[in-house]
Amino acid sequence: MEREKTDVAVVNMQHITKHFPGVLASDDVSLELYPGQVLALLGENGAGKSTLMNMLVGLYRPDSGSIYIRGELQDIQSPQDSMALGIGMVHQEFMLVGNMSVLENIVLGLKDLPFVPKIDQIRKRIIELSSQYGLKVDPDAIVHDLSVGEQQRVEILKLVYRGADILILDEPTAVLTPGESRDLNKIIKKMLSEGKSAIFITHKMDEVIAFSDKVQVLRRGKTVNICDTASVTPKDLANMMVGRDVLFTLDRCAFNPGEPRLALDHVTVDNPNGSRPFLDDVSLEIRRGEILGVAGVAGNGQTQLTEVITGLLKVPEGRVLIDGKDMTNASPLSVIRAGVSHIPADRGAMGVVGDMSVGDNLAMKKYRTQEISHGPVVKRSLLRTFADRLINRFVIKTPNQDTSVKFLSGGNIQKTILAREIDSCGGILIAVYPSRGLDVGATEAVRQNLIAQRDSGNAVLLVSEELEELQMVADRIAVMFEGKIMGIKDVKETNTEELGLMMAGFGGKA
Repeated sequence: MEREKTDVAVVNMQHITKHFPGVLASDDVSLELYPGQVLALLGENGAGKSTLMNMLVGLYRPDSGSIYIRGELQDIQSPQDSMALGIGMVHQEFMLVGNMSVLENIVLGLKDLPFVPKIDQIRKRIIELSSQYGLKVDPDAIVHDLSVGEQQRVEILKLVYRGADILILDEPTAVLTPGESRDLNKIIKKMLSEGKSAIFITHKMDEVIAFSDKVQVLRRGKTVNICDTASVTPKDLANMMVGRDVLFTLDRCAFNPGEPRLALDHVTVDNPNGSRPFLDDVSLEIRRGEILGVAGVAGNGQTQLTEVITGLLKVPEGRVLIDGKDMTNASPLSVIRAGVSHIPADRGAMGVVGDMSVGDNLAMKKYRTQEISHGPVVKRSLLRTFADRLINRFVIKTPNQDTSVKFLSGGNIQKTILAREIDSCGGILIAVYPSRGLDVGATEAVRQNLIAQRDSGNAVLLVSEELEELQMVADRIAVMFEGKIMGIKDVKETNTEELGLMMAGFGGKA
């Protein structure tokens, strides 16, 4: 949008450079954000987007360069400094304390709280904001009991509660349904109408077009393009990011499923803290050579469904069958040995061990095998060869395989998990939000890998809140609402509107 020359940028980052061991994360990057503007920040995984924003909010210090906020030079040394300047960030990896309540997380760190906080007033305000912005969440719920999507709502509520007027959103819709994404758009528009501004990091091209005024594209830590959103198409943006054409449709073999590999038979799992069960009489089957998609708003039983299958959650009623064998309440190791691989929803807590190297994380499921071990002894030379093969095959961007996985970008952590689980798959792959946080090129590769698993005869359960992804990749789609299967539809015989209604608890027939 056109701006007067007298407008002063609310954020002006000039010639920012930042090094990490073996990585030049930001290479002389400059960025400007104006009042009432939404700037989309695009780039491949590891391009330096989150690093740049982490310097703006005080989590990192730049090696060189200057940061001006509303025209004044600032030395932002901590998140408290950025908060005092009205800057708030929704991080890709949630900044929440799991054993504390939603309310406690929202007010944690606020300096203007009285010695004895007025909890009832705080709770009332949180409920008002939840209702106002369509971010349903219980203020008294313990964070570790919430789904990933619900935790995302807490992060957004935290910024709204604290009154930030410069909002940084790092992949905020990665765990949201299309409806929730539209709600977020309403929040952004409301903030803009109040004179606030936003920087929006996303890999979803349609969101860039829908949400932003201007786009800045980073590649390998450098700015490669800055343009008005109205002047570009999603395809243009994808090409700028990865430097090549990206496929938006995928080829696969004809749907010709075989015998069932995995089945749930009337599984019910009670919720000890709620009135309705986590899973309510759930039955489904996944056949050889099939991708069964699972759609639903976060918190409707998808997490518990995958935990039941992988042996992480006990089943008091019903059965879990793998290749016809009753594996109900089998240990996770027994499930793995039965051929099941699992890409979990929470990559940080369940997918990797942050302090371990990339190589060791890749080899977690192989150390009992002859591929890297001789008897009880792990052969480091074999492990290194194995890890290098997966790093190259899945294009994991890391200085080397000895780098602690916690130092990788969120997208490259996800690639590490994908590489390990797809490589070790013994016939059944449980993939929960596998493309979350990945750029368009990496997302394309993930979807191609899932289809390759299906085409090779494996059974794939794909949990996703992106209906577009499910309609592109899955053969059938099961929709969950409040722990129940609302219906299972052939992807060629349904549409977004029908699936959306089922996700809201209407219609459908299994």
